[in-house]
Amino acid sequence: MPTRPGLLECIERYFAAAPLPDARIEAVGALDVPIGDPAWPYPARPRRDGGPVTADDVRAAAALQEEAGLPAALEWVPERSPGTAAAARAAGLTVEELPLLVAVDPVELLLPVGVRLYVVGADDPELPHYQRVAATAFAHPGGPADVHDVPLDTSETARARTRALRERIASGRTVMMVAVDDGEAVAVGSHQPVDVDGTEVSEIVGVATSPRLRGRGLGAGLASALAAHATETADTVFLAAGDDDVARVYERVGFARLATSAVADRSPSC
Repeated sequence: MPTRPGLLECIERYFAAAPLPDARIEAVGALDVPIGDPAWPYPARPRRDGGPVTADDVRAAAALQEEAGLPAALEWVPERSPGTAAAARAAGLTVEELPLLVAVDPVELLLPVGVRLYVVGADDPELPHYQRVAATAFAHPGGPADVHDVPLDTSETARARTRALRERIASGRTVMMVAVDDGEAVAVGSHQPVDVDGTEVSEIVGVATSPRLRGRGLGAGLASALAAHATETADTVFLAAGDDDVARVYERVGFARLATSAVADRSPSC
């Protein structure tokens, strides 16, 4: 377990600062609700020193998000806001708790032979295809789905997400990497650096491997590369793992469990 003091406080400040270039922050009870472009939404979070979050706070925040065309979503660190899960459930949201890890001693892993790793440029014409790899991987966490079996999303919503991602890459707020095997994108992931009171902190997000190629070490190798890139400039690098099995993969590349990250949203049946 990491012992550096103030790590959770540092991560909380990161989450408070991350939406500021893109969204206005509305205070709703004990929650801060970022209101911005639906193409790149941010969840509501408990306000620092805002007191306990209530179910009424969550209901009001969700209503404000949905009125703005945003998903009803809440994110928090249970160790810092222990009563928020009960409030979210009472407001009708589904709660999931994920392992929160921080990079302590990043380990360099080699990708499989023949797989090459690239930092994605903002003008890369293949960016929508990289996004499709991630979408397919997250939609089929346990299945052997092939990316090519999933049609490329050409809706206006998807194009807006691509435009938002290009802008973030161009401005340095997202660093995206792609692993390519025989000319095909097989894994993607990003880290998102934020200046927090003069110190850079970065979160690794969206690490995804094409479902049919899982088990080859692509995800671990990509996470290792992202951590190495992030720690060149960031003092703190962290991530939320999808489950305990995924957390163990990250532990093998030099991350250590710090706490828990909780997310709440509308379940498909709601």
